[in-house]
Amino acid sequence: MIKKIVFAITFLIFTVMQLNAQQDIDMADTFRENGKIYVVVGILSIVFSGIIIFLIRLEKKVARLEKEQN
Repeated sequence: MIKKIVFAITFLIFTVMQLNAQQDIDMADTFRENGKIYVVVGILSIVFSGIIIFLIRLEKKVARLEKEQN
């Protein structure tokens, strides 16, 4: 489970690094100027965190059900 969390965090870090490389997007510049980019990043972080937590809990439930069947 810890490996999955580390992988997810690493993936998010590389994604953010790629987003920083794409500096010529007008919409992103507008969001940065208005300070709304932090709201967008915050909401995306919450959504992805929720998905990751959901998948981890689902994996635990499936593993427990598989163990009960054997």
